[in-house]
Parts: sequence; structure tokens; C-alpha cells
Amino acid sequence: MSIGLSNPKSPTNVGAVMRAAGCYRASSVFYTGERYSRAAKFNTDTKSVRNNIALMGVDCLLEHVPAGSKIVCIELVEGATALPEFQHPDKAYYIFGPEDGSLDQQVVDCADAVVYIPTVGCMNLAATVNVVLYDRLAKSSSVVAGDELIRQSRDTNNKVKISALTTG
Repeated sequence: MSIGLSNPKSPTNVGAVMRAAGCYRASSVFYTGERYSRAAKFNTDTKSVRNNIALMGVDCLLEHVPAGSKIVCIELVEGATALPEFQHPDKAYYIFGPEDGSLDQQVVDCADAVVYIPTVGCMNLAATVNVVLYDRLAKSSSVVAGDELIRQSRDTNNKVKISALTTG
């Protein structure tokens, strides 16, 4: 799975997208536009995930669709499929619009699916990416779960344990 970001403006949001990409095992993140590149010089927090996941500036997101991937645009567009009803493809290239605009019509026209999150109002970029990728994970038949995953994933300062479970 890969992620495309159309002209993101906030290094904080791109940093949070990169963290989500790492948590949900995306292989790459592409972005267009100049706003992020200019702003990134001053601030970004990617939690060192850039060492494992490529973050690449490109001229056109459609020219970087990974082989065999379905294009899934995430946008508030009339006629789009609500996320709870959407079945994620095995290989997906999720393309998200900018925080202060929308995807180009050309990108939406090339999509295999257009999906929206049924909220009142719009969410910010990083929150939207997290919700979509979590939905993909939650609907997957190959979810890896359990104490081993918890041990690998939690912060080194987290030593909390369940001492007793009660049913009620």
C-alpha cells in the first residue's frame, strides 16, 4: 500500500502521515507541490520513519501508481462511497487532497474508487490518513494482533500490565 498527498502544506501533518504510514505498514508516501518542501526545512516530526518508508516529492501523483495498485481517492465528493461501506483493495494507492482544497478533477477521474469519511465537517490530513488506514487494518483478514505485537509496538517507557480481569 502506498500513499499520495496532493500539495500538503503542513510539515506537522506530513510528519503525522509518515508516522501513520509506519504504523500501518505503507511502503511509500508521494507528495506534490512546493508548500511542504519549503515548510519542512523549519519543522517536521516523522519519528524516524523516513529511514524505513520513502517520502518522495513528485510532479504528478498519477505517474507514480505502484504496479498492480488500485487508485483510491479520499475526498468529500458527492457520489463517493462512505468509508464504512468500502472494501479496500489488496493493493491500494490512497490519494488524499490538500488541507485547504480538493483533489484535481483529473486525479478523481482516474480513480478506481472515491471514498469519504462520513463526519460532520472535514478532518485534517493526518487524521484522515489515520482513519482510512485503520479502517483498512480493521477490515483485513490478516490482522496481526497479540501480546508480541504490543511488546514490539509500545513505547519503551510503557510498563503497564493487566493485573486482574473482571467480567461483569
